[in-house]
Amino acid sequence: MTNVAALDCGSNSTRLLIADEHGHPLVRLMRITRLSEGVDARGTLTETAMARTLQVLAEYRTLMDEHQVARGLLVATSAVRDASNGREFLEAARATVGVEARLLTGDEEATFSYTGATATLEPSALVTMIVDIGGGSTELAALVDGTMVEYSMQLGCVRVTERALGAGIVAPERERAARDMIRAELDRALETRPALAALAGRVRLVGLAGTVATLSQMAAGLTVYDRDAVHHQVLSLATVRHWRDELARRTPQERLTLAGMVPGREDVLCAGLFILEAVMERFQVTDLITSEDDILDGIVASLRA
Repeated sequence: MTNVAALDCGSNSTRLLIADEHGHPLVRLMRITRLSEGVDARGTLTETAMARTLQVLAEYRTLMDEHQVARGLLVATSAVRDASNGREFLEAARATVGVEARLLTGDEEATFSYTGATATLEPSALVTMIVDIGGGSTELAALVDGTMVEYSMQLGCVRVTERALGAGIVAPERERAARDMIRAELDRALETRPALAALAGRVRLVGLAGTVATLSQMAAGLTVYDRDAVHHQVLSLATVRHWRDELARRTPQERLTLAGMVPGREDVLCAGLFILEAVMERFQVTDLITSEDDILDGIVASLRA
């Protein structure tokens, strides 16, 4: 038996996937750790954020031992890329979990996410593009004429919340600031990757990560997470706008009372939905497919290659 583990130290959450020798998931866990807290303003990871993330990684190492994990890979993304002490954290993470730890570039992050999210999708005449909304960055990736085209935007639900939108009831001036920030970064992405810009109006959009998963739970009215109920569901642009508006008029504490809201996302989900709306509008899509398969599944596939 050769079990493998993929670990993702994201900006908002720290996640684990343990899979067997055939790639079948044995354990899939997510904990909100907010590693990126304050990184956008200070440029460094705080001792508190690193400590709570390392504590979760230590718990994951115990589970890896229980499942006799032979190989693994830990990846760090936007928060660690942006932090001057990111390497210090990466070394501590490596020591904690006892497997290789890598700081991914934005393009590598997008490629892993695309591989994981599209592996079990049915074929489509449209070009499949993924949008992976994280805490500090948002990745776009598509396979265009046999070539992977990807771009990592400096947009994420935590980053947009901290820099522009704010965590509470959304005031008009805050909304304008967030929209301007998102628009500017989308413009930069499509100017840099014209092959992506050319896909507008002819893509099958696949949404992944916490913003999309939480939206899917809320749209379904789930009080308890059910992977089958949120994986490969179709969410409309109208649904994105509806829940964006619902959250915008509520405080974070009030948002926690909504069925499907994941504790730890109540202050940043609204920003994620502003990003998602903007991407859908820019690529002229009226609905997207949700995917609970993501970067972790892409990493597991690479470990088994």
